[in-house]
Amino acid sequence: MNDCLFFGLNEDPKLIENEEEEITKPIQFKFENENKKQIKQISSGSFSTIFLFKNGKAIEYLSEEYSNKNPSKIQIENIQKVTVGDQNEAILTIEGNVFAKGKDIYIKNPNEFINISSLIEDTNDRIIEDVVSGESSIYLLTSNQNAYGIGSNEYGQLGFDSKTLEETEKPILMMKNVSKIFSENTSNHVFLLNPNQELFGCGFNLYDQVGLGESRKETKIQKLTKIQNIPKGKIIDIKSGYFHSIMLIENENQNENPKRKLYSCGYWKYNGLGKDENTYEFTEIKSSLFENDDYILDFSVGNAHTLILTTKGKLFGFGNNLSGQLGTKYTNDQSIPIQIELPKLRFNEEISNYHISCGINRSFLYYSPPSFSNLEEDLIKLFKRKEFCNISFKTKNGEIIEAHKLILKYRLNQNQNQIEKLKEIISKKSIKESNQIFEMIYSNRIINPKLYSEIKEIINSNEKIEETMKRIYLNENEKDFIIERKEKQYKFPKLILIMRSELYRGMFLSVTEDKSNKVTDYSELSNKSFQIFEYWIYSNQIKDEIEITQEIIDEIEFGIDYFQLNQTNPNLFDLLINKFNNQN
Repeated sequence: MNDCLFFGLNEDPKLIENEEEEITKPIQFKFENENKKQIKQISSGSFSTIFLFKNGKAIEYLSEEYSNKNPSKIQIENIQKVTVGDQNEAILTIEGNVFAKGKDIYIKNPNEFINISSLIEDTNDRIIEDVVSGESSIYLLTSNQNAYGIGSNEYGQLGFDSKTLEETEKPILMMKNVSKIFSENTSNHVFLLNPNQELFGCGFNLYDQVGLGESRKETKIQKLTKIQNIPKGKIIDIKSGYFHSIMLIENENQNENPKRKLYSCGYWKYNGLGKDENTYEFTEIKSSLFENDDYILDFSVGNAHTLILTTKGKLFGFGNNLSGQLGTKYTNDQSIPIQIELPKLRFNEEISNYHISCGINRSFLYYSPPSFSNLEEDLIKLFKRKEFCNISFKTKNGEIIEAHKLILKYRLNQNQNQIEKLKEIISKKSIKESNQIFEMIYSNRIINPKLYSEIKEIINSNEKIEETMKRIYLNENEKDFIIERKEKQYKFPKLILIMRSELYRGMFLSVTEDKSNKVTDYSELSNKSFQIFEYWIYSNQIKDEIEITQEIIDEIEFGIDYFQLNQTNPNLFDLLINKFNNQN
């Protein structure tokens, strides 16, 4: 069953029937046939809320102005991300297309989804990696690291003079060489981050929410402007309300465990800053409640309220609480962070699978189980983890890019010559081109057709995962995790365990993971049962010569539950039962 908690404004649209219009403490949100609906993401604005599920499908709850039927299915397949603004919605598909609707996007029919990525004039720039909705604008980040905007430019939020460009029905290029875009459902300002961690902003600045400092008092910042005095560290995320902005920074001191801190700027009156004074540039939000906690896992911002989730399973909030969107049982605003009481949830090692989503005047805390259906997604995550990198590639300018040997063995044709060919290709490319090549190798998506033509001969995308795993299993050099049974040790590649077991996926991909190899005792399983488990992990099969007994079936059933095994077809338990029945 999915954990999904809701609190705040419960009208227009009404998400939970037979409840008050204002829900002031977290209550369970349930779907019909709930076990079949695994939530991937929630996004909420003033006129709609969208639930995206793991199967790539989505439903939306619309205000009565737009629909008399709630919820309704969104008729778009293979959805990767949803984002909802004040009066718009945008859908990003796995193929890299963006479909959007809203009165600021398509005034003739604001209820109709149109493919806005296909409207980009440069046909080589139409594969989209990310999309973000502001209050009345939508921002696109292309695979070529270019940022586009579409919709209203009333406050200069598209980076152009609003007198000459009030709005646009086609995406316009805002900035090149962009790694991330930050905006939010009620925000009329936007931030763009380049690969060098330089931050630029533009848009509505009446409340100093662009963070340019006390000397910049313009109501509109109509040109992308570099933000000075950014706190030291790596910018992880920025979320914006109507009156303020909040930034999450992670230190980059490799000698210490990573620490994350929040910084805010903007107008204090509506209590969205986590402090009792105006802040003209990004300054730290200080609170003993979460400063002493181990890690800020996630945060989200509504119109004027903020929620923070830590890895100890604590939820904190501050800001406007008129509709109960802080979940404190009362409707008093909170100018500084307070802890929110939660019902019992499945935290512990699964805490990294919980997420927060703040609508304008409502809030969600939900559990999004890990997905094993998209191997490429896992590989990209692993690629970014330094402890998994063990092959170095040098670009033409001498920059070093590191990659994981195990991943390349899966994605490339399986011999050393392909690695050498890849090194030769990378040696002639810039750092940007090299990153695009690796993204194509890991994601199996054609990001840059010209570069793809150079590497397509060395990529092997047809081999079955199970066949690859069986072959890698025979290579002792790739095993990097120890499972101990009595006096014997077994080594497993972490990647295989991530693919097969939610227990190990949570362990290895957790932000709080101990980077040393863990040793676990599984003496509860007999030797024969463990051999069955071990062989199936790699091959998705059972060895013919092993005789199955009822005792083994009982042990394996325990092991499946303990390891939280990802049961694919055919699953292990069914194979055991069939083999047992055939024996008898």
